[in-house]
Amino acid sequence: MSENKETGNTEDLDLMDEELTDEMDEEFGDESFEEMFENSLQGNLAVGDVVEGTIVQVNPDSVVVDVGYKSEGVIPLVEFAAADGTPAELNVGDKIDVLFERAENESGLICLSKEKADRQKVWNALEEDAIVEGRIISRIKGGLSVDIGVNAFLPGSQVDLRPVRNLDKLIGETFEFKIIKLNKRRGNIVLSRRVLLESERESQRSETLKTLEEGQVVDGVVKNLTDYGAFIDLGGIDGLLHITDMSWGRVSHPSDILAVGDSISVKVLKFDREKERVSLGLKQITPDPWLSVADKYPAESRVTGKVVSLTDYGAFVELEEGVEGLIHVSEMSWTKRIKHPNKILSIGDEVETVVLAMDTDNRRISLGLKQVEPNPWDVIGEKFPAGTIIEGQVKNITDFGIFVGVDEGIDGLVHISDLSWTKRIKHPSELYKKGDLVKAVVLNIDRDNERFSLGVKQLNQDPWQIIPEQYAPGTIIRGKVTSVTEFGIFVEVEEGVEGLIHVSEISKEKVDSPKDFAKVGDELEAVVLHVDTNEHKIALSIKHLSERKEKAEVDAFIGAQKKATSSLGELLQGAFENSEN
Repeated sequence: MSENKETGNTEDLDLMDEELTDEMDEEFGDESFEEMFENSLQGNLAVGDVVEGTIVQVNPDSVVVDVGYKSEGVIPLVEFAAADGTPAELNVGDKIDVLFERAENESGLICLSKEKADRQKVWNALEEDAIVEGRIISRIKGGLSVDIGVNAFLPGSQVDLRPVRNLDKLIGETFEFKIIKLNKRRGNIVLSRRVLLESERESQRSETLKTLEEGQVVDGVVKNLTDYGAFIDLGGIDGLLHITDMSWGRVSHPSDILAVGDSISVKVLKFDREKERVSLGLKQITPDPWLSVADKYPAESRVTGKVVSLTDYGAFVELEEGVEGLIHVSEMSWTKRIKHPNKILSIGDEVETVVLAMDTDNRRISLGLKQVEPNPWDVIGEKFPAGTIIEGQVKNITDFGIFVGVDEGIDGLVHISDLSWTKRIKHPSELYKKGDLVKAVVLNIDRDNERFSLGVKQLNQDPWQIIPEQYAPGTIIRGKVTSVTEFGIFVEVEEGVEGLIHVSEISKEKVDSPKDFAKVGDELEAVVLHVDTNEHKIALSIKHLSERKEKAEVDAFIGAQKKATSSLGELLQGAFENSEN
């Protein structure tokens, strides 16, 4: 992408002019250049003139120079030191340029300056728009101070193509600059490095646009990183490397694999020459790994990979860069109910899995974790055939039954209907609690649906098989009322066995509600009407009991009468036989 050119703020530059003027005043003393040129002439020299002089004496801390004036001048030795502080090698007779500052002092010597002469020569050589080399020496308000032979100002906006957050890191660096403002009268110089970079970038941009083509592999430098990708400087023009085109594998953020300043090779995916938009790809430089996965990972083969992501429904495992497979939560254990993959796996784990299925078109591989181990349901039927009595702990209690531990990871279900032959159980917790040891009989094993059915009542004979013999129709029973409902009264015939006296069987008279006739705990007498062994029901009747008693009384009376008549006949017959004798 092309960069928009920016110029320094005029107000900022004027402010910097004033600051640099103050700095120049400090260096040259109380007199400005203008004041020095306006001073009266001293012999053949005017204040501010740069003239050639000859070294006539070198002292430990100063140098005496003859400039052809009526008296000689003295220059501090420190002015002859190199920029790095190295002392200069001076010899009597050496020719040097010096600046005439003022006439004789109280010692009768004139004041000369080599340092200011050097600067004056630099100033005379400077021109606006000239390109100069300089070293950044310090940070000042609004930018940097640069030594180009004299001090110059580099605004912060002119340091680079993009804003530089840490200007201090540039101190001591040497670059080329362009003079964008020069005021010799005020001693003000403003530099720009940015205009040179822009010019260089524009030159590179033109050259890049000529040669750039789709499908081409080019070199670039990472210029900026965002959440969605990276901008790559291809040479005067920026291209976008989207995060999805960085790697065949999973990339959480561009900073995971790239850093600003990195030099990389990328492939041009799309290039809009008119809009100067370039889409780049990094992963496209290497072959797509999915082209060979079918051969590398056939179905039922064992593969090892690293867990890279966990979701509610499974775990993603990286088999190689760009190739991931999914272990669904249902494929993690043969026997355990895994609520979330993080219960048994963590990101970064190395796991061995089995390839279950592959869809190369949609880039999907189904993996199994449990398939690495034998399926216990394949052998559980041989280990515990139907009819086997087992003993295990109650692992869980539900509304519909209890789960009993049978084998490692396998629980059997005792349904509530298989807890007792005779008791009416509303909830299994009435009989059991977690941790109880329970004996049960193996009823059935459904290997396909992984269900193990147990029974507790089957440990004993079904009493309903002999109840019809014990309580044949017409048998009179006596028992306690266990429940009274609107449709009848339940009476306990024996422990765990109940019979029902339907409302229609309570009395010959109409009964509005069984609750008006009896309550729980009352003892009642009734006659057995019918026994249903399949439904485990006994029908009782009080009404028929009354009829039966009446019939019994009549039968007893008639029997008594018959017996009395029979006895009388036998008596008369005997008397008759005796009379004949």
